[in-house]
Amino acid sequence: MKQVKGIEMNQTVVRSRLWCLVLALLVGGLSFAQQTSTSFAQDDEKAVSVDDRSGGDAKAGEAKKPQDTFLMWMIRASGIFGFLIMLVSFAMVAIIMMIALQLRRDNYLPTAFIEEFEQRLQSKDYQGAYETAKSSDSFIGRIMAEGMGRLTRGYDEAVEQMQQVAEDETMAMEHKIGYLALIGSIAPMLGLLGTVQGMVMSFQVIANSATSPKPSELADGIATALFTTLEGLTVAIPAIIFYSLYKNRLARFLMECGFVAENLMKNFQNAGKTTAPAAASRAGGAAPAAAPSVPRNE
Repeated sequence: MKQVKGIEMNQTVVRSRLWCLVLALLVGGLSFAQQTSTSFAQDDEKAVSVDDRSGGDAKAGEAKKPQDTFLMWMIRASGIFGFLIMLVSFAMVAIIMMIALQLRRDNYLPTAFIEEFEQRLQSKDYQGAYETAKSSDSFIGRIMAEGMGRLTRGYDEAVEQMQQVAEDETMAMEHKIGYLALIGSIAPMLGLLGTVQGMVMSFQVIANSATSPKPSELADGIATALFTTLEGLTVAIPAIIFYSLYKNRLARFLMECGFVAENLMKNFQNAGKTTAPAAASRAGGAAPAAAPSVPRNE
């Protein structure tokens, strides 16, 4: 036990260090972007003051032009890759909200359904238990309805049918959660494309300039590189976080559903193939006491 606790503590420390590293990188990137924009603004002010001292009226008029706000500058610098990242972010928010509504305990293990189902089993009302499971929209209700509907063909086949339905339901939810992992991979790549585009723009200015270019002339390319990188990471990090949370939550619900379904199906383990007794009970005849009435699969 001490060794297991030590391993868990080590894993917790490693995870905390990783999160601290991610936060430090984000803060560092934001600080670098802010310092870069500030230095560019100071260089522009110096250039404007030199031009003003030269006495040119045209230069003075250009210096008095209103500057863009930070939001407008960010949108203009991000370009097409920033627009694509914004669309990906909308899709990410929609997927997160959709999964949050579906991946709830009431949709997998509703307490009211389990209590009602157990009460009908205790009162030997197997047909009523089957109708309760069939009318439920929960995960445990669907697999119990499919399993009880196959009890006339044997307990083993009923359990196999339950496992098949559970696998289909799980695969459908895992596909939805997998879209978050896809977004977590695409968003940084789009940001990287924007980074490359911004660096190409800056080098193009350097290549086409006969003299040493001013920092203000390189600011657009560098701003594109920094903003697209920041936007890509801003979308990718929440997508990866929610992907891990939803995946672990789904695994926990599936494990609990498996235990509950197994315990509930043990009540039918000795039922066997009771098609005749079930038909007799539905027709009004008395079923043998050793074989409980199995619900019919409607």
